[in-house]
Amino acid sequence: MRFTPSKLNTFMFFKLPSAYWSGVRVKNINPETCSVTVKHRWFNQNPFNSMYFAVQAMAAEFTTGALVMYQIKESGANISMLVANNKSSFTKKATGRITFTCVQGNQIKETIQKAISTKEGQTIWLTSIGVNEKGEQVSEMQFEWTIKTRG
Repeated sequence: MRFTPSKLNTFMFFKLPSAYWSGVRVKNINPETCSVTVKHRWFNQNPFNSMYFAVQAMAAEFTTGALVMYQIKESGANISMLVANNKSSFTKKATGRITFTCVQGNQIKETIQKAISTKEGQTIWLTSIGVNEKGEQVSEMQFEWTIKTRG
């Protein structure tokens, strides 16, 4: 699969339909950065008139996971990936369009290269920051990814 926003959104429709129907959409991906947006609306709200935390987590996790998939494809190696842990902080009500961004593509590349060279599983903590339309941070999500070569 070629890594474009359109291809990733199609992938999401078939493989992560709950994220797709909640409004999560990839806006940008390159070797270093992935950005995803999701708009607060009736379907993804909580009782407090803001975006449900799990919708934010889906969007944030996708920014990190898409970068891991991107770098695995670039490596050409047969590698598995899985989330082992996550942490989150919520600092403001998530209303309007929220953009989540992860900017750790180079660190992912280094971790994958280490997994390939040592043939041992590796872990990496990746962070995705969610900001509203005013540029104010609403949440920060961290995901610990495990990466190991297969075979």
